Amino acid sequence: MRRSSPAPPAAGGAPVPGVTRIAVLRANFLGDLVLTLPALEALRAAYPDAEVTYLGAPWHPGLLESRPGPWDRVVVVPPWPGVRDEPGADRGSLAVRRFLAEQRAEGYDLALQLHGGGGHSNPLVAALGARVTAGARDTGAPPLDRWLPYAHDQHEVLRCLDVVGLVGAAPVTLEPRLALTPGDAAAAAAVLPAGPAPLVALHAGAQDPRRRWPPGCFAALADALTDAGARVVLVGSGDDDRRAADAIRAASSAPLLDLVGALSLPALAGVLARCRLVVANDSGPRHLAAAVGTATVSVFLERNLLNAGPLTRARHRVAVSARTDCPVCGTDQRVTRCGHDRSLVAGVSPETVRAAALDLLEDDGPAVSGPVQQPGRRAAR
Repeated sequence: MRRSSPAPPAAGGAPVPGVTRIAVLRANFLGDLVLTLPALEALRAAYPDAEVTYLGAPWHPGLLESRPGPWDRVVVVPPWPGVRDEPGADRGSLAVRRFLAEQRAEGYDLALQLHGGGGHSNPLVAALGARVTAGARDTGAPPLDRWLPYAHDQHEVLRCLDVVGLVGAAPVTLEPRLALTPGDAAAAAAVLPAGPAPLVALHAGAQDPRRRWPPGCFAALADALTDAGARVVLVGSGDDDRRAADAIRAASSAPLLDLVGALSLPALAGVLARCRLVVANDSGPRHLAAAVGTATVSVFLERNLLNAGPLTRARHRVAVSARTDCPVCGTDQRVTRCGHDRSLVAGVSPETVRAAALDLLEDDGPAVSGPVQQPGRRAAR
């Protein structure tokens, strides 16, 4: 007879006494970080005197260190199967053994898993040796001290807030916000043109190629935005974004400013904050744009809108595709990934995106505050 999974512990929700050190694991992509920010804010409010260590990927320090936010330091997680999948990733590697020894020596009171369903990440969090561990648990994943079932049909912001709620951290905000720094502003000023024309950034990439709106559609939009008086900027990184940008430039008659591959993440934050509008797929730059206060129009798959779409519509508009079948072989992508990886959002109406973009372009500009100065850090031990 199959045993049922144990129920989540009844202690969930009670604050943990005597907390001075907290570790939070989320070592994946840019959009994932942004969607975690409200949960980190809740942790900071619940445990204002605790040191928060963000356990992330190699790119996280470049964006988070020296930036005001609900973290005190960033530590890079070594390759770990299912968390940081890289060639040679091994739970028993020398790098992992050293990492765990160092992290156990920190004496964490709390360790939270905000990385996913816990099949691979819960063992990593449990191995940190914290006094109390908490996180989500998908079917078959090992439990932590405090856990809740991983809900696939839940927005990521709310899922992360549910997890920190297990240790008594109540929400203080729902909309992700990332503070700007003087360095962000300076990096943006170095590459953006002066002048009164409003800036609009286009990001034609996405981690999943099935979420990419065709470059030809972005090119037509760039022409319409330019005709409306905007200066259009292309942003992104990596080979796929480079190919998309080249295709947009080839199909557009607008004088585009191509910054693909030319920006660090802090510079990207500064550029997006200077824009009146960002039009993008469901991607990290789209999430970053919203977090720094810029209006967005985004192309979403319906199922991804549920998990990662903007929570409000006053300054964030979406154009949605409900398609689930592969255009090549007809395989239902909700059941399995066939490997063709053709766009499922190619049918999104250019007119829908254009109308939303021109509507938001008429606003007076991005409702963002200026860069903030870095407050003093806690003294090191």
